[in-house]
Amino acid sequence: MPSIFTRIIRHEIPARFVMEEADVVAFLDIAPLSRGHVLVVPVEEREFLHQLSPASAEALGRALQRVAAAVVDVTGTRDYNILQNNGAAAHQAVPHVHFHVIPKHADGAGLGIQWRSGALDAADATMLADAIRDRLGK
Repeated sequence: MPSIFTRIIRHEIPARFVMEEADVVAFLDIAPLSRGHVLVVPVEEREFLHQLSPASAEALGRALQRVAAAVVDVTGTRDYNILQNNGAAAHQAVPHVHFHVIPKHADGAGLGIQWRSGALDAADATMLADAIRDRLGK
């Protein structure tokens, strides 16, 4: 069954579109964290970012920059968050890749984050960096 975002892309469900291109759409979030909260969604329906085709990922990156600039200009905010979750355990509510552009307004409206920093173990960091670098080389 298509995701709710695919149904929006097909215009089966109404949305306030701000961008419609061949590979990417963007529309206002119906439950915004702040005024100007926009979702940027690839047309390609994949649950996880790493599953997207390179063409979709590239189109998404270009669209994100353009949408963020437009949101800043229109809302008059300078600050904003870009949020993207992968998988239910990471708070992804719709199993279709999507990015949130969330303006942070002077009154505090926007995304609130609790960041629980840890410590980087030197031995583990070396192993992780080597393994990721090797995987990127493939």
